[in-house]
Amino acid sequence: MDQQPVSSNSAAKVSNACSNHADVHSPLYMEAYCQSLEQPESFWGDLAEQLIDWDKPFEKVLDDSESPFTKWYLGGKLNACYNAVDRHILDKKGSKVALIHDSPTTNTVRHVTYNELYDKVSRLAGGLRKLGVQKGDRVVIYMPLIPEAIIAMLATARLGAVHSVVFGGFAASELCTRIEHAEPKVIIAANCGVEPHKIIYYLDILHEAVAISRWKPLKNIIYRRSNILMSELDDACDVAWESALDSPVDCVPVDANDPLYILYTSGTTDKPKGIQRPIGGHLVTLMYTMNTIYGLQPDDVWWNASDLGWVVGHSYICYGPLLYGATSVMYEGKPDRTPDPGQYFRIIDQHKVSAVFSVPTAFRVIRRVDPEVTFGRKYSLKSLRTIFIAGEHCDLETMKWMRNTFKVPVLNQWWQTETGSAITATCVGFAQNLQTPPFTTGLPFCGYDIYVLDKNGHEAKPNELGRIVVKLPLPPGNMATLYRSDELFRKTYFQRFPGYYDTMDAGYKDENGYIFVTARDDDVINVAGHRISTSSLEDAILRHPDVADAAVFGVPEPTKGQIPLCLYVTKPNVSKPAAKMSVELINIIREVIGPIAAFKLAAQVQSLPRTRSGKTLRKAMADLAANKHITLPATVEDPQVFGDVLRALRELGYAMAAPDPELRQTVR
Repeated sequence: MDQQPVSSNSAAKVSNACSNHADVHSPLYMEAYCQSLEQPESFWGDLAEQLIDWDKPFEKVLDDSESPFTKWYLGGKLNACYNAVDRHILDKKGSKVALIHDSPTTNTVRHVTYNELYDKVSRLAGGLRKLGVQKGDRVVIYMPLIPEAIIAMLATARLGAVHSVVFGGFAASELCTRIEHAEPKVIIAANCGVEPHKIIYYLDILHEAVAISRWKPLKNIIYRRSNILMSELDDACDVAWESALDSPVDCVPVDANDPLYILYTSGTTDKPKGIQRPIGGHLVTLMYTMNTIYGLQPDDVWWNASDLGWVVGHSYICYGPLLYGATSVMYEGKPDRTPDPGQYFRIIDQHKVSAVFSVPTAFRVIRRVDPEVTFGRKYSLKSLRTIFIAGEHCDLETMKWMRNTFKVPVLNQWWQTETGSAITATCVGFAQNLQTPPFTTGLPFCGYDIYVLDKNGHEAKPNELGRIVVKLPLPPGNMATLYRSDELFRKTYFQRFPGYYDTMDAGYKDENGYIFVTARDDDVINVAGHRISTSSLEDAILRHPDVADAAVFGVPEPTKGQIPLCLYVTKPNVSKPAAKMSVELINIIREVIGPIAAFKLAAQVQSLPRTRSGKTLRKAMADLAANKHITLPATVEDPQVFGDVLRALRELGYAMAAPDPELRQTVR
């Protein structure tokens, strides 16, 4: 596809889009959205001046002369740590609680004020400088979800250095790959992490990763969680956290287009994909979204139930709420096992949480193990105003259960590691209608000019499934490039549709402009020429009263090309024979989707393989069914689950070959 897919007369299209939808959407939203597309420089320039403190004012808002390498706020200098910490101290808000660390795995709750954050961050930055870390250097952070991880991020940013957070517990080989690519001057790590019923020995993993790495850091700064595990440090390479805290240092101003961080993401290439985030645009966007999207007020308590290793953790556990001066909850636990499925309710009650951001899987898990909310009912939810979900498709039954249980609006949104914040959302601060159409991820957020294209690259009709793309330039805060790989950046995201960012997601737009993201484009099954989204099939399956969880993916079929296969989990105490369940599920699909789905393969499993962030590993299961090479991602929650998956696939006549050697210990 080498031609531009839709008309380049963007001004006319923007005006038409705004006028077409002006009578059905919030005037506040329509005014902001249309201005962001029609007058981007004045829109984003005004916000940057209002929301962020600059060491040196920017001279030019936008430079798109080398698209897609768009630059925002040229000539401006600022510091992320100053905006997240120092300015609140100067504004006499140092005694306010910045972080609440709630850890049922260690039976502790800790409150960190902005004053304490300032003290620890500025002293750790002093220690990093003493070790030789300077502006532009990289620092890899390998820690669990504890306040020290955020302190490490901010201390790195304070020096104008670039942090790269690696999800705590990644295997040594995965950690090694990121160390070799980022070439950090220093690594900051904890000695251990805690999962239900086990300790993860981070220090041992780190030492193994460095030993096999071609790149050697100068030192490792190690935070020892003495209430869990005392670890002996290697004097040759390790420095104890408390010894690394030195004299405080001031913030180092950096250019607005310098990188704040590198975050590695999975992808279809065999090369590391390090998302490089520019500082200026990211800070402006995060600060803007805290109120416009999430409706947060300065005295609110905000809880993003994610991990710092993911992009949502970077944006909305660390930087977003701290920029805004709010209180951010860090929950080191599970929805159901630490120790019971009432923990989400307890946290909301105990910490007076105003808004929650999580993945649908977390609520699906709570609903499966405690559908009547026996554990959660004893807690008050009166502080809660809104729940936001993202990261995967949310089925209608789970959405209904969440709304009935928590008695607040549940708002879906869509974004990617590459964008750093929401592409589409329902914006509380814009007074948008919170009663959205089922399954929508909301309306395009400011700066996102979204198109849905058919297989020929032409604009799809309303409600027609296609590939979702965004007209360039992308708004501030999006990735600037892939670290050390400009060509891979251009090829991966912009080659197929010149002039557009290819999200690689499938979906459609309705007649009112609402966006519906159905799946990664790879998850759309082509059944005898009919494109069917896996999420629509899963949603139908989950209407069955005995089904708690389900995953649908395509498998090869000689006549139709592909047909769907479903693996499902039943609710507790369901004793119905699997054969009867399969018949009932087939009938549901015929009623809801129709015979074109060619649905006939279904099997029960004990649980579905997922990443620790809650995403279902459909591709891994599809590859296993097709006897393709499969490598388990480092973020898989429980590799043993694949043994049950393999059994179910073989019962359905798939995955007849033995698994690859490296999986034989896991998949049997």
